[in-house]
Amino acid sequence: MGDRAGKRWTSPLRRRRGPGWAAQTPTWRQARPVVIAEALKRASARPSGNWFVVGASRDVRVGGRPCGRTVGGVEVVLWRSEAGALHAGPGACPHLGAPLRDSRVVCGTLVCHWHGLALEGGAFAGWTPYPAHDDGVLVWVRLDTVGGEAPSERPVVPVRPAVDSAVDAVFTAVGRCEAQDVVANRLDPWHGSWFHPYSFVDLTVVREPQGDEDDAFVVDVSFRVAGRLVVPVRAEFTAPGPRTVVMRVTDGEGATSVVETHATPLTGEAGRQPRTAVVEAVVATSGRRGFELARVAAPVLRPLMRRTAGRLWRDDMAYAERRWALRSTGRFPG
Repeated sequence: MGDRAGKRWTSPLRRRRGPGWAAQTPTWRQARPVVIAEALKRASARPSGNWFVVGASRDVRVGGRPCGRTVGGVEVVLWRSEAGALHAGPGACPHLGAPLRDSRVVCGTLVCHWHGLALEGGAFAGWTPYPAHDDGVLVWVRLDTVGGEAPSERPVVPVRPAVDSAVDAVFTAVGRCEAQDVVANRLDPWHGSWFHPYSFVDLTVVREPQGDEDDAFVVDVSFRVAGRLVVPVRAEFTAPGPRTVVMRVTDGEGATSVVETHATPLTGEAGRQPRTAVVEAVVATSGRRGFELARVAAPVLRPLMRRTAGRLWRDDMAYAERRWALRSTGRFPG
């Protein structure tokens, strides 16, 4: 049986013993703080247009309850019209401040549960909607008072496989750190095999960023499936914006698949205990014929994909929180 290109089927799995954890080649000399800091500096200088990722597209459903979020200390409420249009605006009712996230959506209109004030998504006295964008996987909100940049009409959405030919899942976690600590974690690929031996084997950084024109970390890595079974790929990490890092598979099984990591600040700049949400979208694709079955089974696969992301972020959040704790006490630059 061949694949779509008519070639003989081959398994994506390889058997690889790999060295024991302590027998790995140390990577601390290659993981130079200055390289990570410069990559973070370049990412932080890129414009975001004041757009923030707030969650998965499927979390805001037609006919569903409103979705409440906090971004940079600002309450936000999101809902959809009956036609599926995404609406967003302040999370407090303009009448007496009721939390609109606890209200109801009736025929596409947000109706406050305190006194029945109805919002259809347009401006109302004391309530001005926020620009919102649905990219098919994630929903974004533009908050000019939080971002403080020149606003843009649309967010910078990374290039990814078409949703109708991929399987996507979105994982969210919250940590006590700032957005830059999450981004710095993702711009340190050298920690992969040491910190996540249950997921990565033989991770090697084959090229570091050369500057603005070539700003990617290129890695060769084997994803552990079970025991000695791994899937080897080549991938690149880039930071298209100040709060986003994208890992894209460039060669091997699932080429063009992406993992997008978005860091959204929850607290304002004046907060003494910052909290940041990690919203990570996995958009996986494959040219193999059997992948059509995976797409059919997507509702079953999504919880497994989120569980895998959660295991990684259990450790990576500890990395980001530790980085913030050291920076906040002056024990680490940043």
